[in-house]
Amino acid sequence: MPGEGLAVLLDWLNGTAVTAFGAPTSRAEALGFVTGALCVWLVVRQHIANWPLGIANVLLLMLVFVNAALYADAALQVVYVLLNAYGWWHWARGGRDDGPLRVSRTAPAEWAGLAAAGVAITALLTWWLAAHTDSTTELPDAATTALSLLATYGQTRKLLESWWLWIAADLIYIPLYGYKGLWLTALLYLVFLALCVAGLRTWRRSVPA
Repeated sequence: MPGEGLAVLLDWLNGTAVTAFGAPTSRAEALGFVTGALCVWLVVRQHIANWPLGIANVLLLMLVFVNAALYADAALQVVYVLLNAYGWWHWARGGRDDGPLRVSRTAPAEWAGLAAAGVAITALLTWWLAAHTDSTTELPDAATTALSLLATYGQTRKLLESWWLWIAADLIYIPLYGYKGLWLTALLYLVFLALCVAGLRTWRRSVPA
């Protein structure tokens, strides 16, 4: 039966792959590490394959975050699936004459809109997590969710400054996941941080003069 097959798959993904820093690391987290690092590397190189790989990555991380009671991050993965699908299409057809999209800068008015959206999302999620879940990390969970949403939006449009948003999110994610005992994921986000710096430098060279 399909339901039984899914249950077997989830049990396997939740099983321990390795023990990192004295804490068990699930197969889902280990696979999330590999697919996540490869995905960001492909984004740095502006390779469109980052989007389908990103969909696989967010589904794995959704399972990891639910098990760690990081509910905002888990819910964020659902939005990521939609954003990855949109980004896949937009990178392929969002440029001039339905051609490939090119790197550009964020306009000041768009920055203002993104900042307002970020504050609103953070405030709303902090309240919701405190009122309706057993989360003990409401504010950082909400802030990283907001930053990640805005960064992914910018990434779908190849906005150079989306890398700064990812860098800010990663600087919060690393200690947050360490606090939750998700050491392999914390290490992954340290790799992400380095890749984001590389991505910022690489994309900057692609901005039209």
